[in-house]
Parts: sequence; structure tokens; C-alpha cells
Amino acid sequence: MTQLNNTLTRDDGRVVGFSDFGDVGGTPVLWCHGGPGSRLEAADAGAAAIPLGLRLIGIDRPGYGLSTPYPGRTIADWVGDGLAVADALGLDQFLTAGMSTGAAYSLALAAMAPERVSGVVVGCGMTDMRHAESRAGMSGPSIHGVWDATDRDAAIAIATEAFGEDGSKMFAGLSNLPPADVATITDPHYVAGAASRQAQSFAHGALGYVDDRLADGPGWFSFDIGAVRAPVIIVHGGSDTIVPVVAARHSASLIQGAELRVFPDLGHLSIGPPALAALVELAKRP
Repeated sequence: MTQLNNTLTRDDGRVVGFSDFGDVGGTPVLWCHGGPGSRLEAADAGAAAIPLGLRLIGIDRPGYGLSTPYPGRTIADWVGDGLAVADALGLDQFLTAGMSTGAAYSLALAAMAPERVSGVVVGCGMTDMRHAESRAGMSGPSIHGVWDATDRDAAIAIATEAFGEDGSKMFAGLSNLPPADVATITDPHYVAGAASRQAQSFAHGALGYVDDRLADGPGWFSFDIGAVRAPVIIVHGGSDTIVPVVAARHSASLIQGAELRVFPDLGHLSIGPPALAALVELAKRP
């Protein structure tokens, strides 16, 4: 079953886009994409996930793909969108996966709906940016420039300059990727879906990305990370040049019982296989 262009409408009139990739009998996973990103990130991983018994459901955050922008949103504000998609699909319980920027959203779901989230996998995730060392380790004008912008319009201008209105400059500043990441983005499967992923990531220009950064810049204040009760596995590339591994260590210190697994030769974009393996492991737990 592959359904890439599903939508639902929230009570406030906003549209939420999502994909549903995998067998309906598989273990459901609400996939929280990176930033920039879209629901197609889950679909891209879905081909590998199906034989593993996973059903990946990717959800466009506001301002990405098919989802209406939501200026001023917090991380916690998104949880209702995730639960609305789960309700629409008839899912009482599910795993969550948060990749990069999506880490906070997967953890917020677990904190705010503990009776429904049975496990969390964080892949090369950003952490609570009140942690000075992790914050300092994030580089580039598209990160600190947006965080430090005087207002949202200025932040949009900075992000648009960094990425291009259509995302055409997204990889221009990533010249220091480790070999594992280079192999990932030059793989024929990845290349084949690159144009459609980019189009959805920038369907609203840089709005989704900017609102992600304005939500995570102040830190994880909108939800209680201490309320996470589901098992959490954090996987991170030891050679990650986009989100430093110190962020993973900090997140692990905040989450009771979290398990941190660092893969020395992997980077940010090559963490997919360990993330899927961790999801399979959590799916098999009682």
C-alpha cells in the first residue's frame, strides 16, 4: 500500500498532508521528518521498511508539502496534527521516529500522549537548544541567522538566501560531508526521488523551515521532556557534520532510560539503516 498525497483538515481550517507507506498490518510509525523535509522522507525510507514489517506514516509539518503554514507554532502545537493523522488512520498505538529537526516532535508526541506512543527512535536529532554546547555546534546562516533574526520576515529572507526559494541551493553549503553521507546522496535510489522531495520540502518556499527554527530556537519549553515514558533509542552518526554528536549525548541525558548508539563512520544523512533497525527492535518488544 502506497498513499503519498493524503490530507485532512483540522478544526481551525488548516490542511495537514501525510503519506502512508507499508502494509496496513505492519507496525505503525509516525515519522517526523527533518528540516527542510516533508512526508516523502518516510516514503523514501518505506521501501526498506516494508520487508521489516514497518508501516511508515510521514506527516508534513505546517509550511511543508501539503500542510498549511502555521506562523508562531511551537513544538507542542504540532502534536495535535500528529494525533489527528493517527486518529484518521485508526491507530490507537504507534511508534514515533524523529529525524534531525523531527526529533523534538517525536519526543513531544511521546511526552504529551504517553498512552499512545509505545517507543521512540531519534535519528541524528537536534536537542534542546538551551544547551549552549549543542547550540554552538550548529553552523551556518540558515541556523543561527534564523534564530537571531529580528522578526519572521527577516528570518524568511535569510533562509531563502541560504536555500533558494525552491531549495536549489540546499546542498551548496554541505561541502564537508563524511564519505557515508556522500554515498547516500549519490545513491541512484536517493537521486531518483530528489526532485520530488525538494519540491515538497519547499512547496511554501522557506516558510516551513523558518517556523521550525523559530520553534526550536528557544529550546524545548513547550513540552515536558521528563514526561516521556516510552522506551527511547537515540542513534547518531559519529561523523555527523550537520548536528554534532554532543546533541545526542545531551538528549540522552534528559530522557530517563534512553539508549544512545553512536555509529562512528556514519554522518547525518546516512543514519537511516540504524534508525530502521532500532524501530524493528522496539516493535518486537512487549
